[in-house]
Amino acid sequence: MRARTQGIVVLLSLLASLATAQDLAASFRQPPADAKPWVYWFWLNGNVTREGIRADLEAMARVGVGGVLIMEVDQGAPAGKAPFASPVWRELFTYMCGEAHRLGIAVNMNNDAGWCGSGGPWITPELSMQTLVWTEAKVHGTGAPVTVTLAQPRTNQGYYRDIAVLALPQPADDGYRIADIAGKSGVDLRHLPNTTTYHTAPAAAVVPREQVREVAGLAGDKLTWTAPAGDWLVLRLGHTTTGAVCAPAPAAGRGLECDKLSKAAAQAHFAGLMGKLCDDIGPLAGKTLVRTHIDSWEVGCQNWSVGLRADFQRLRGYDPLPWLPVMTGRVLDSQEASERFLWDLRRTISDLITENYAGEIARLAHSRGMEFSLEGYGEPADDLYYASRADEPMSEFWSYGAYGAASSCTVMSGAAHVYGKRILGAEAFTATDAEKWQAFPGSIKAIGDWAFCEGINRFVFHRYALQPWLNRPPGMSMGPWGLHYERTNTWWNDLPAWHTYLARCQHLLRQGVWAADILYVAPEGAPAHYVPPMRRPNGLDRPGYNFDVAPSQALVERVSVKDGRIVLPDGVSYRVLSLPGGGAATPGLLRRVKELLTAGATVVGERPSKSPSLAGYPACDAEVKALADELWGTGTGPVDRKVGAGRLVSGRDAQAVLAGDGVPPDFESSDSRGEGSLRFCHRRVDGGDLYFVANKLPWPLEAVASFRVTGRRPELWW
Repeated sequence: MRARTQGIVVLLSLLASLATAQDLAASFRQPPADAKPWVYWFWLNGNVTREGIRADLEAMARVGVGGVLIMEVDQGAPAGKAPFASPVWRELFTYMCGEAHRLGIAVNMNNDAGWCGSGGPWITPELSMQTLVWTEAKVHGTGAPVTVTLAQPRTNQGYYRDIAVLALPQPADDGYRIADIAGKSGVDLRHLPNTTTYHTAPAAAVVPREQVREVAGLAGDKLTWTAPAGDWLVLRLGHTTTGAVCAPAPAAGRGLECDKLSKAAAQAHFAGLMGKLCDDIGPLAGKTLVRTHIDSWEVGCQNWSVGLRADFQRLRGYDPLPWLPVMTGRVLDSQEASERFLWDLRRTISDLITENYAGEIARLAHSRGMEFSLEGYGEPADDLYYASRADEPMSEFWSYGAYGAASSCTVMSGAAHVYGKRILGAEAFTATDAEKWQAFPGSIKAIGDWAFCEGINRFVFHRYALQPWLNRPPGMSMGPWGLHYERTNTWWNDLPAWHTYLARCQHLLRQGVWAADILYVAPEGAPAHYVPPMRRPNGLDRPGYNFDVAPSQALVERVSVKDGRIVLPDGVSYRVLSLPGGGAATPGLLRRVKELLTAGATVVGERPSKSPSLAGYPACDAEVKALADELWGTGTGPVDRKVGAGRLVSGRDAQAVLAGDGVPPDFESSDSRGEGSLRFCHRRVDGGDLYFVANKLPWPLEAVASFRVTGRRPELWW
């Protein structure tokens, strides 16, 4: 076939239903309104006017923009006359919703000012992100009462609350600290692999955990305690706000970030802005204002919340209180036991960000008839599980600086497919100051086609700066960031054909279900950002055996086996399940793998040797070993063995297993310039197969392409 310049071929094998084919052909020619691309609509520091709102929305409707994602930011523009969330601003927002409704444009409102996090002036320090802080004192005990000064730990913005006073025998070597304790205790963001290898702390630095005791008697900064004989280290542990604020927000919207581990804080935050806007617009909430949004996570980490101790016990099955000295870098029981506790702490933080923050904002949005969109990466959590709470997971890709943030598209694609989300959005074509009004649809199209092949099916152009004036081109800009995608651009009125092309692609790429061969399971630890197995040399293109990636929780919540295939409730299925490496796995994960194997799954993965968690330790390791012996056998070396009705393979990756079994790649192409000039994705529609194929080169290409479909005659839809 001949691929046009930066061209697209949509190849559709004959569908089982003629009616489906006819309907699809009609919508291909004239895509529906809900398939139109969107724009990020940035309101700049209160520079908002009625005439600007109306002119912008009418210009968008004229060229085929279907929706706006509104963010108000401060990027250096002088302050306007409508401060964020003020009465005049809210009147303008209500007017905007009425105009959008008139023009058939959907609205998604960012849940705060700025483009990161969830915060505002309504978040008080006690509802903000929290971090554990401490002071310490050395006490020589004689069995008699002693009074010691325990200074209040570091305090931000005048807010501090005690957690506990803990005493432990003073280690002979009190200079040893667990390496990278800031990352391991959740103060800083680190992506730490599951491991079976730990440093060995000096014996003189190790304290038995059962000798840690909680001490009462603190009054102000004075502790009165009948200390047993010996030398003791006394820790006053508490929490304060991290001080993180939403950004880059105008002054009127700037405030502390809400506590991401607390449902009460999420509720207060939603009430502070989105609840009020929904009240203002009445019946348009859920009808024109269709979503609320959380964008980039750029607010750092937190490792405490008022309810953390109880939530930790619920999720991990043991009390974290006597282990808190480990968060100061000290070693209890052993280095391995202490690092396992820290693994549990990070996993708990991840679970709570997912449940109490993203999950609660989603619930509150649904209660107002809206959906919830989320850029689900960059946070101190498991990206895939965090994104599962969104109705529309979102990713991003950049048009300048190569394909920056490309991996977010791949990972969020997995979240969308595994959790049954029909729409996968993307912050599309973001740019730096290198753009300088030089970009145009022809210069960015190939990047967009790559994103389609990753599974993206809604572009949200970054960005459209609200133009408060009617006669000042090039008008307002948003500092150095984003394409200049406004009505003031010289080619704005030439956009309908480009937008129709995008709508046509987006509509077809929402039909049926994603087709892939391999389901990779991401590592269980948190924070976790999965690095997908992309094809070299550029590391951007998917291999011929397509894949998705799932968090370990999805194996229990979403995955089953039917006729030897790994299946999801929405109809997506895979030939092979590929386990994470690293040598560590929780007993719960292995129990679920055993169930899937027994039901007939093909599983590829290496034998684990122990659990990464302290929960149930050391019995958890014994269970991991017993399950590993049962599944992988007791020998050494690679295995390829029947387990129940299924098959377990180690020593080869999933793609090698498929190739060895004689399964051809789903798609291959070759041309005079070598392999890999065409990209693809594949969806199954009503018993048929739809392939999207893109030429990534800026010139026409003659190529031979093969598709893993037999017994049908293809149609090429250009």
